[in-house]
Amino acid sequence: MKIAVLGSGNGAHAVAFEWAQAGNDVFMFDFERFSKSVDLIRKAGGITSEGELEGFQKIAYVGHDIEKVLEGADLIFAVGPAYSTKAFGEACKPFVKKGQKYVICPSSCVGSFVFKKALGLDFKDESVIIAETSTLPYAVRIIGDAKIAVYNRLKGGYFIAALPTKYTQEIFELLVPVFDTMKPAENVLKTTLQNANPVIHPAVTLLNSALIERTQGDFLFYEEGITPAVGNLMKAVDDERISIGKKLGVEIISDPVLGMEQGYMMDSSYDIGYSKAPGFKGIKAQSKLDYRYFNEDAGYGLVFLIDLAKQIGVKTPIMDAILKVVSTIMERDYEKEKARTMETIGLENYSLEELKSIL
Repeated sequence: MKIAVLGSGNGAHAVAFEWAQAGNDVFMFDFERFSKSVDLIRKAGGITSEGELEGFQKIAYVGHDIEKVLEGADLIFAVGPAYSTKAFGEACKPFVKKGQKYVICPSSCVGSFVFKKALGLDFKDESVIIAETSTLPYAVRIIGDAKIAVYNRLKGGYFIAALPTKYTQEIFELLVPVFDTMKPAENVLKTTLQNANPVIHPAVTLLNSALIERTQGDFLFYEEGITPAVGNLMKAVDDERISIGKKLGVEIISDPVLGMEQGYMMDSSYDIGYSKAPGFKGIKAQSKLDYRYFNEDAGYGLVFLIDLAKQIGVKTPIMDAILKVVSTIMERDYEKEKARTMETIGLENYSLEELKSIL
């Protein structure tokens, strides 16, 4: 198959590597502002990986010509943080064709809706299929020129859903030969809510803010950054996330239990579970607070979860408090920025029962 990968960050490197390793022709695109990583892959002729994925894999094309990457692609992955989803969709819009199959990896809060809107399509339009994953299938970091380390290839605990849901099985069957531990989800509310980044990253970063600023992140984010007190805060956020899911009729797995299914963790607690997790071992903290752990996971993730909760009548005092404090220390109002809300994706007028039924 021809596989298109939009993005050139950690996750995009890993997706491109594994799908090439499975015998597919992989074509990669990213915007010109990311020319450094694109040029490094082009110069190397492919991507090298160590850890749970090993070896070198040739990449058929990597560059800034999105038409070339999309043309004839059997499957198109948009792999990046929440703030890349709309941009990738807008870049694809001039070349959208009936029958294309897109996977937003990961969802990062209803990424399928955002992408479909960026393509200029109504979310009920069925001319293309857009699906989303609950998370990346890997813990991965770029460690050199066109080189990655895969700390954990997920053993389970990640999901795929299509918009509309009736196409989930079709996309799942395309993905499962490579993403062999993936499971189909009930709908995109499950894939959205099961993403734990808004549970983990803002809480841990917030309670380690002074240490990050003082050391420029010279400590281990999970092993040294998570203590019982930090775990208590994460649990409180997770409890609110699970309550949102319950109100929507979607069962959300608590994050430590999910972490054990994924192979990250050996203990289902919110402190030791993370600080002693083999899948998080050796991961350093970010060098500054102006980073995706706040800008994406609070500015998009918590903002969306809080807004969704308000619309369906679920209280989220802990999420509210974290978002307020994070906004204060970052000197920006994430809530007012509305990077990802029910309004921005076009669902602000839907009742609880309508939200349950439209998917």
